[in-house]
Amino acid sequence: MPYLALLIAHIIWGINTVVAKITLQEFPPMSLAFLRFTLATIFLIPFFLAETKKVKINSKDIPKLTLIGILIITLNIAFFFEGLTKTSVVSASVLTLTVPIFSVLLGWLFLKEKIYTANLAGILFGFLGALVILNIPLLFLGTFSPEEATGNLLIVLASLVWVIGSIVSRQMLQKYPSMIVTSFAFLVGVVTFLLPAAKEYLTNPLWIQKVTMLGVFGLFYMTLLSSISAYFLFEWGLAKTSVSQANLFNYIMPFISIALAVIILNEKITTPLIFGSILIFAGVYLGTLAKEAHHKIHKFHRY
Repeated sequence: MPYLALLIAHIIWGINTVVAKITLQEFPPMSLAFLRFTLATIFLIPFFLAETKKVKINSKDIPKLTLIGILIITLNIAFFFEGLTKTSVVSASVLTLTVPIFSVLLGWLFLKEKIYTANLAGILFGFLGALVILNIPLLFLGTFSPEEATGNLLIVLASLVWVIGSIVSRQMLQKYPSMIVTSFAFLVGVVTFLLPAAKEYLTNPLWIQKVTMLGVFGLFYMTLLSSISAYFLFEWGLAKTSVSQANLFNYIMPFISIALAVIILNEKITTPLIFGSILIFAGVYLGTLAKEAHHKIHKFHRY
């Protein structure tokens, strides 16, 4: 049952990127983010209150909890949604695999964690793969696409700020249950996305009238399944297995996203994308060898 829970969670997350791409065709990015985390926060309030009865939040920790929310929700989701409007699901799905590579690199640079030669080789492969998918080589061939490259860069930035947020959150996760940290981060997301969403509405108040049932389905999928259900499934499955075992399911996500993007969105898999993907997959494998702590990736707020 734990393995089934982990499998279902990762399938939900794999589908989520395609759902987000489709939903962003009807919702402005910041408005979608605001509505998603407002709904998610409402659903999490009973669990949050139950946890705070057991563990009280120290007022001195509020600034750090707020910073975590800004990093893993506000900046991460803003970069990801804006990037997804400019690039393909296929490219975005592969580039999000840079998360464990960034995690190992930043852990080495700022937390003085031990790193091995294989890890350094993996980091190098991962970054070379990212450069290929970012279309940097095409800059010299004259076929460079600025919009797609910008979208890909935003996806990489989304992964980077998420890793920074996860590093900042380590101390808080030792002090508070993940439900408290997550719920607080969601609330920060609601507050910080309010003004950008209001600006989008004032700029184009008619966008609401163009939302179809498909868009509504996408919003509720991202809220109820990706942010809520998959989170609980992942946490429950992880608690009954090990980090390394749970990590095996990580590689399911991009394959699901890519397959659905090709079938549903008619996206193309190019030669540079294949080459870059091979480098990134090799980078993730080598970069996280003997680094089990970096396998635990809470994806409930990443997409």
